[in-house]
Amino acid sequence: MHQSGFKKKSQSPKSKPINIPQWHTLSSSETAAKLGSHLTLGITHQDYLHRREIQGRNILSDAKVRSPLRILLDQFSDFMIRILIISAFFAEFLGEPKDAIAISVIVVLNAILGFVQEYRADRAMASLNAMSTQQSYVCRDGTWKTVLSSELVSGDLLALEAGNLIPADIRLVEVNQLFIDESALTGESVPVEKTMDSLANTELDLADRLNMAYKGTLATAGRARGFVVATGMGTELGRIAKLLEKSASRDTPLQQRLARFGKKLALIILALSTIIFGIGVLRGVPPLLMFMTALSLAVAAIPEALPAIVTVLLAVGARRMAKQNALIRRLPAVETLGSVTYICTDKTGTLTQNKMHVESFSLGSHWYKATIPVPSNEHPKRLRLFEALVLNNDAKIAAEGTFQGDPTESAFLVAAAKINIIKTEYDKKWSRIYEVPFSSERACMTTVHKLSDTRMLVVTKGSPEAVISRCTRQISPHSQPSALIEEPKNVALALTMASEGLRVLAVASKEMEISATFDDQKLESDLEFIGFVGLIDPPREEAAEAISLCHRASIHVVMITGDHPATGMAIAKKLGIISADPSGQKLGAVITGNDIKKMPSDEFRQKIKDIRVYARVTPEQKMDIVKTLKELGEFVAMTGDGINDAPALKQAHIGIAMGKMGTDVAREAAQMVLLDDNFATIVKAAREGRRIFDNIRKFVKYTLTSNAGEIWTIFLAPFFGLPIPLLPLHILWVNLVTDGLPGIALAAEPAERDIMNRPPRPPSQSIFADGIWQHTLWVGLLMGIINLGLMAWAYHSGRENWQSMVFTVLTLSQMGHALAVRSEQRSLFSQGLFSNLPLLGAVLLTFLLQMLLLYVPLCNDIFRTGPLSFFELSVCLAASTIVFLAVEMEKILRRKGLIYKKI
Repeated sequence: MHQSGFKKKSQSPKSKPINIPQWHTLSSSETAAKLGSHLTLGITHQDYLHRREIQGRNILSDAKVRSPLRILLDQFSDFMIRILIISAFFAEFLGEPKDAIAISVIVVLNAILGFVQEYRADRAMASLNAMSTQQSYVCRDGTWKTVLSSELVSGDLLALEAGNLIPADIRLVEVNQLFIDESALTGESVPVEKTMDSLANTELDLADRLNMAYKGTLATAGRARGFVVATGMGTELGRIAKLLEKSASRDTPLQQRLARFGKKLALIILALSTIIFGIGVLRGVPPLLMFMTALSLAVAAIPEALPAIVTVLLAVGARRMAKQNALIRRLPAVETLGSVTYICTDKTGTLTQNKMHVESFSLGSHWYKATIPVPSNEHPKRLRLFEALVLNNDAKIAAEGTFQGDPTESAFLVAAAKINIIKTEYDKKWSRIYEVPFSSERACMTTVHKLSDTRMLVVTKGSPEAVISRCTRQISPHSQPSALIEEPKNVALALTMASEGLRVLAVASKEMEISATFDDQKLESDLEFIGFVGLIDPPREEAAEAISLCHRASIHVVMITGDHPATGMAIAKKLGIISADPSGQKLGAVITGNDIKKMPSDEFRQKIKDIRVYARVTPEQKMDIVKTLKELGEFVAMTGDGINDAPALKQAHIGIAMGKMGTDVAREAAQMVLLDDNFATIVKAAREGRRIFDNIRKFVKYTLTSNAGEIWTIFLAPFFGLPIPLLPLHILWVNLVTDGLPGIALAAEPAERDIMNRPPRPPSQSIFADGIWQHTLWVGLLMGIINLGLMAWAYHSGRENWQSMVFTVLTLSQMGHALAVRSEQRSLFSQGLFSNLPLLGAVLLTFLLQMLLLYVPLCNDIFRTGPLSFFELSVCLAASTIVFLAVEMEKILRRKGLIYKKI
């Protein structure tokens, strides 16, 4: 059953609408009347506004969306935080109100910081989801226009075509060979051919309602129009969504690995905290103080927020990518972009400007430049060529001098208009009565037009090989048909045009007696060859530089084109994908789909890494290319825009769809969408992906090392006969100010200077590889030794504020460490302090707050600190720089290749 959508939003989800029409049983006119719409005009704008108010947006409700209040409350759900809150109550109960207040303030500040981080992540993801909103072509007030699919209402008259993701439940009222893949809804694996006829049976299953199109299914071929009969949760897909109690985890692989690591580390820290508690009690320290110390250490050292912080870094990074025209649809793509070793890319619109214009054409076997007048005796043949090109054409005149539709077909209309062949006039003169849509298997498209009551014109355009093979004759010099005896010459002509970098299409036609039924195979046989059209699409200026950058980054670029191999080779040479000289041909091999078909699979596996241009390949072969590269250990990104690209996009590690020219099917299958259809944007995204992962590594290194320093300081103190180095409030404060702002500010760290001069990161590589775990161990231990050494000196020399000194050195050492880990190899002095202003600001703010704790009496009273003398502060500042200098020395050794060598 389908709902028309005329229920109020306040209606209970459990209530059953009354008198729901069975849309598949109604005729087209009955459907329009029932919906208060019109078969050709659609609904009015006023109707739309009224229905939009009642029905709401055409979206499926998302149970994962959290309100700001929910995000804030979630900050207090962590077990350790709850224990800390209980401890604050105990402190109040035991007569320590200052400790209770201080602990409460730190818990609240920690919650606010966590709220800001998670709110930023949620907002970033919400903005990305808004940008990836689907669009639909609707008619309102008799005017066709593109609107957001989320704004559809019942009664909207909607146009569908191959490649569309069906945006709502629709009663089809006009159908032209429409096939829909309904496997997502019904499980039927074969696309279903649709009809507009009403169906009398009221008990039909969804799969048998052939005049309906359902939200979430995919149009794979043909075109149609229909009325929206249900939107949002009122659709059949919405009914299924209501049954889902919970969805699968949306955590990225990196988050999952960090979460598992965090749990293991938490067990170790809890064990150490228990040991510290036991040792302290045995030494006579009050149990409550030791309990609070052990608890504070556990809270500070357990990196329970690590996966959440990674979410923030990934989401904010994804939003930054969106500003550079790379829309991330699935968050794991952000962390994996830095691992890409192969980019398999389309040519048209991605490597080229997608600004097609007709450069030349042939009439029979004679080639002419489009800018040069043809001889008068060739005018009839030129007329036939461009008449065919405007008839076999789905582009539309959008406004004065502009066209809407495929750039290639728009270019034909522009060229035809220059010789006064106007599409609208020919559409009226010889109306289209049938069509065989383009398919990659046939490599051509055919339309049928009514010439008279007894005659019809068949026009076919497509690849030279596909069209010529369907021809038995060609137009003669005197516009009379003759036997097609010049096929080798025509093929050679197409090859010559393609070698100039032109996209070459062939055109053929024939007249037939009109018939009530059509045989596709018969229509596309015994054709008369008219000529070729050569279009040029100049390479994007930035593409060559982007490809050069890929080569430096050890990323291989492979072109996959539907054009002639000579065309692909010409463009590939211009862009540097293959070498322009003969000696480079081995590394820049060009291969066709037919070559692959004839080649044994073992031979293909051996040669695939030498191939740089694939021409005339099928969708199945695209999948084989991706699959083979993956089996050979490569990490593959694949671009695509058509329906047939979707399987390969899903097969690739990262599927990249075109935002301008891509189909809904391709976008749905992809992890990333190029909003500008530009290859250079892929390279920018790969660079940004590397930067984000680098910064995640820096954050993990900084956080774990800081926590290790705190653990070593407290754990080792008893073994040297020293008292507890830090009070619980000190530990919680260090955790708040050092793990918070400075850690997050590392996300703003600019990319390393050599980021695109190094090989891609293996996707299986641990985030702790390449020296992170060694760094965490030795720098954390160094922090502990520095703190304990200072403590031993200050304590045994009778300095009253020895604990404040340890507190200060631990805090400031971590600030020096934050500045030092900004780069794994470059010195801070070569980077410059001002190249990451957020981090510099966080460090200065932390220093200022620490000074307030030392020199403001109220803070002294709450945190039990004392003002340090000039000498004591100088000693603390000097001791705090040791960690910074040691890490700078580590970077020198690393630059010289003496440590952390890759095996």
